Amino acid sequence: MGSSGDEESRNASSREGSAGADAAVVRIASPSLTGVLRILLIVVGCAIALYLVWRVRTVVRLVVISMFLALVIVPIVDAIDRRTRAHRGLVILVVYLALFISVVLIGYIVVPSVISEVGQLSHDAPRYARELRANRTFRHYDNRYHISARLVQDARHLPERLAHLAGPLKEVTVSAASFIGQLVTVLVLTFLLTLHGRDYVNLGLALTGEREEHYRQLIIRINRAVAGYMLGNIVISVLVTIVAWITLSILGVPYAISLGFVMGFFDLIPMVGATLGSIFVALATLTVHFPIATIVWIVVIFLWQRFENYVIQPAVYGKMLRVNPIVTILAVLAGASLLGILGALIAIPTAAVIQIVLSDWWSSRRRISARGRAIDEAAPA
Repeated sequence: MGSSGDEESRNASSREGSAGADAAVVRIASPSLTGVLRILLIVVGCAIALYLVWRVRTVVRLVVISMFLALVIVPIVDAIDRRTRAHRGLVILVVYLALFISVVLIGYIVVPSVISEVGQLSHDAPRYARELRANRTFRHYDNRYHISARLVQDARHLPERLAHLAGPLKEVTVSAASFIGQLVTVLVLTFLLTLHGRDYVNLGLALTGEREEHYRQLIIRINRAVAGYMLGNIVISVLVTIVAWITLSILGVPYAISLGFVMGFFDLIPMVGATLGSIFVALATLTVHFPIATIVWIVVIFLWQRFENYVIQPAVYGKMLRVNPIVTILAVLAGASLLGILGALIAIPTAAVIQIVLSDWWSSRRRISARGRAIDEAAPA
């Protein structure tokens, strides 16, 4: 009896010892001096890096603009380069020349016509108000709310308000021309990035070691997303320019091609551009066949926007730019506050790039976690 009792007590003590050995022991250790110094050095290094970036923020902004322009130009240059035997640098210069001629031509056609149209609208506003009052229904509400008087007053101040609204456009064009050094810097950087961009990318990828192919595919995705959006935005603006030109020509609105260019320019601006452009063009339709021309224009542009949102944009952008709507709104607001119209234009592709990078990082972390769990499950107990 005594021997069996001693054996049971020994087994119980051994089980308690094995259970204690298996139990996890948590110990709170004081941080070492090396660890504290490492954290301090990282914090100080990040603070210095952020300070330096802030001091050279103008240079960083020019580099970012040049990168986006290069991503837009690269597909065009590649397409021409594949079909010709000309030097790549010469092809880039030809593209530069074509873009410069396009900007000058659009400015030569649009600006004088818009100024003339606005001046004519302001001058003829009283006559249009009298024609509106000829309608009995309109006259009934006009006597109560004084609509025609307000329209005449707003039309007379329209040239001044147009000059005020042209402020952001002036910041992008005239101000850029006044700071000729920055403009030349952007053009030179864009030229070099377009000419030697792949060499720079390959040089950077060579430093990533065994993950070179992974980062290469990530850069390809980013390139496709940004270039696809920028080129797609231009294509859609050209299409809406043609639609506006044809519609206004059929309605007999003066300066139809100029107003079409105005509509195309506003359509480049995300979210609100198309609406602002359609309102501006609707004012021009007041001068002919009111209110039929205005109603027809509103119906046509409404149907076009539905067609653009559900047919053209999915066909042009594909699955490259599925950015969350909240992220899109915040990105456009932040870009507009930083760079004006130009910031609003590049806000959505920038958000798409950040989304692609974060998605890739999250996928990598999930794969690493899954691989770690598989190793733990395969390990012997």
